[in-house]
Amino acid sequence: MPRNIYDEDHEAMRASAREFVARTLAPRAEEMIALKSIPREIWAEAGKQGFFGFDIPEEFGGAGVDDYRFNAVVAEEMSRFNAATSSCFGIHSDVCPPYIVDLGTAEQKQRWLPGMASGELICAIAMTEPSGGSDLAALKTTAVRDGDFWVLNGSKTFITNGYQADLVIVAARTDPSKGAKGITLFMVERGMEGFNNGRKLDKVGMDESDTAELFFENVRVPDENRLGDEGMGFIAMMQRLPQERIGAAVSNVAHAKAILEETIQYAKDRKAFGQPIGAFQHNKFLLAELVTKIEVAEAYVDDCVAAHAEGKLSAVDAAKAKWWSSQVQNDVLDHCVQLHGGYGFMNEYRVARAWRDARVTKIWAGSNEIMKELIGRDLGL
Repeated sequence: MPRNIYDEDHEAMRASAREFVARTLAPRAEEMIALKSIPREIWAEAGKQGFFGFDIPEEFGGAGVDDYRFNAVVAEEMSRFNAATSSCFGIHSDVCPPYIVDLGTAEQKQRWLPGMASGELICAIAMTEPSGGSDLAALKTTAVRDGDFWVLNGSKTFITNGYQADLVIVAARTDPSKGAKGITLFMVERGMEGFNNGRKLDKVGMDESDTAELFFENVRVPDENRLGDEGMGFIAMMQRLPQERIGAAVSNVAHAKAILEETIQYAKDRKAFGQPIGAFQHNKFLLAELVTKIEVAEAYVDDCVAAHAEGKLSAVDAAKAKWWSSQVQNDVLDHCVQLHGGYGFMNEYRVARAWRDARVTKIWAGSNEIMKELIGRDLGL
């Protein structure tokens, strides 16, 4: 089915991203798996190609493009390569910059945005805590005022880019008496005394992604590193989560679509009982169902991308796109593994790694259960 939301400029950017994947990422795929991270020179090359600066104004080294569709086409091509790289790049380029662009002072923007656009400063955002999960309003990391500084104590976990991060947007409780209204955001920088990037976590999938625990022990953060107004951190996070969730949805669909295309080719090439396995009616009908599921999910996500590009995407619609796309992705990839038979369980096959990678998408950016809760509330339930 034709897609109608992208024009020639978007497709030119897609071609550039696809060429970057083929030239820079694909030859080093196994290396990134072994390292459990993306080498810094790849980050720098991605920045040089302009993939990190769409949301960043030109005066700070970005493209200053107010059109989310450019973010989306790059995310699609990175996700077709693998979901982990797309996740790392997406957190750095789609999720973090709007916080600084929207909430930062002129000095903060000049200080951090150029390095983020170039890929020299890797950014992460630290919301999730060991005891809290999706309940962001209950976070326990604290920041206590001490003159011109804030003393930060606590820990975060499951932080994408956490191990390599040079900058981390940290949500901390500055007023325990005010609940969600007592949360403030801070920019914590690598090298601050008491800040420990922790270790790379040993995950079931997403091998190329450096996911880490972060620890803060009496970290003295200057007030000039406070991002936005005191007590407005929770609201700032809620306002920007729709972009993270639509980005996740874009990645989910593109990731599953790429593996499904490979599986269809496998079903044409693989023979059993004297004929291609795709010729058996069950498999033929199954693949017809999977293709339809992907195209229907893609159409809805495309509508959400178009709405977001116009500033009209609601938090509820973003929640729908996030949970539905992750569910469809997992369903499709599970069938793709089954169609590959024993080979589908071998890590040397992309389908096996994709299947493992996909599972977390029903958990992160707000679990699917939380997404359904948001949708249910909107129904007045």
